[in-house]
Amino acid sequence: MSYAGIAWSADGYEVEVIDAEGNRATAPTRWGAERVPELITWLEAPGTASEPPRAVVVESTNGLVDGLLTAAGLTVYRADPWVLPERPDFGSVPARALAERARADLASLAPLTAEGGGQTGRDDDYHGGIGRSAGREAELARKGRWFRHGPRDRHEVALTFDDGPDPVFTRQVLDILARYEVHATFFCVGLHVHALPDEVRRIVDAGHGLGNHTWSHPFLPDLSPRQFRLQLERTDEAFTRAVGRAPAVFRPPYGARTPEALGELLSGGPALALWDVDSWDWARPGPEKIARTVLDHTRPGSLILMHDGGGDRRQSVAALPAVIEGLLERNLRFVAAEEWAGGARREGTGASHEG
Repeated sequence: MSYAGIAWSADGYEVEVIDAEGNRATAPTRWGAERVPELITWLEAPGTASEPPRAVVVESTNGLVDGLLTAAGLTVYRADPWVLPERPDFGSVPARALAERARADLASLAPLTAEGGGQTGRDDDYHGGIGRSAGREAELARKGRWFRHGPRDRHEVALTFDDGPDPVFTRQVLDILARYEVHATFFCVGLHVHALPDEVRRIVDAGHGLGNHTWSHPFLPDLSPRQFRLQLERTDEAFTRAVGRAPAVFRPPYGARTPEALGELLSGGPALALWDVDSWDWARPGPEKIARTVLDHTRPGSLILMHDGGGDRRQSVAALPAVIEGLLERNLRFVAAEEWAGGARREGTGASHEG
């Protein structure tokens, strides 16, 4: 029986596997974000082990790999801040600490499911943070820097993809978009931008928009203002290295907000772009269900949430042609989300549990 911890840093992931006595089952390994599929294959039988770890543990500040891990059939747990040692401002606690927490007290960790996503069991924190953020959101909206949809009186929609770039799925999405000659916005995570700059350049060269989606896809209620600011700044720096500029829009992971984090946006920076149509593709309900959900809820001005990274996105890719064809049949024009920053009439503060 073994336990694996996955830590994140500026350069990728560190993994450590220990046995039931707390001894190293394998030497610690390091993986770049471009090698996550290899990491998952390795975890299915690490080193000379004959079976996968009893638990694979990630921090609440790492929302990038749990979807792929659960899709592979691995048993994944989330460690929240109150059960861990203090972490640095940028990065997670060591992989050894995550694995050791599972070995010592597995019941203190939250089991994750594909349906619940990375924040399974944190509904109160999620909705509480959104409720407390209403005042800050109103301030941002007055500055033209908060929106969840575009103008309702124009026949326009914004199609967006979160959590990439992914070395497999992003290219497939780009191929489909090119086939229909429509444009989208890709909200990318910094760790993937850093590891896969050619994929980001491919997005830009195809005429699509970019958005900042933090560095490690953390649950914002678990970040200090400084930690949140570093997530944005490091991601902007990765974009600048890759394509020479930082995005004009930002989307918080899971749509989670806190007044403390939003306070960091008030003095400047990107506009906060949420969504009003959630495809629920992250839950993998099937391509037909994904397409029908989008088409049933989209109207002029809709900001549509889909995913090209952060999990098994085969269903998202399979659903995309039907989504595009259905919207084109309504004579809707596809625009980049950043075109609506500063100009859309804004209403409501709701968002779903993913992103």
